Amino acid sequence: MNSKKVWNMGIVIIFGLFTFIPIAQSQTPFDFTECAAGPVTVVYQSNDITVSGLEGKGVISSNHENKVFNNCTFQLVQIARVIGGDRVSNSYWKIMDFDGDVVVASLEVVGAEKTMTFLHGTGKWKGIKGAARGKAITAGKPVIPGTFQSCSRYVGTFELPK
Repeated sequence: MNSKKVWNMGIVIIFGLFTFIPIAQSQTPFDFTECAAGPVTVVYQSNDITVSGLEGKGVISSNHENKVFNNCTFQLVQIARVIGGDRVSNSYWKIMDFDGDVVVASLEVVGAEKTMTFLHGTGKWKGIKGAARGKAITAGKPVIPGTFQSCSRYVGTFELPK
């Protein structure tokens, strides 16, 4: 290999390191538990299929030392279907911090797998990009028929524009 090729390869490697290191460093980790409650509207229910919607409200508690999203409140709307025991749902979330700044997220649930994606932010969250994986950790017996009470945990990362 001639010295020009080695030199060019070295430049590409160094450029790549300097290009990707800031991206990796700008990722902020988070780990939170959310608990929500609210009414459930059953659109259709049989032995084979259930289609329902719900609206929930709740609070987030951070499990991470950085306390990102700690004590944020949220509202969500969801549509779900269960066919033969297989659940699929989609929901949209408004997560609000103490300053009134908002993160809008989508949540897709397939079986036990939950994937949250940040779509939009205001104030300090403007331009937020990120995602998390989640899982249900508890669900209580509805205190009132036609309602739900549950908690899930999400672990992920996000980044904000510089």
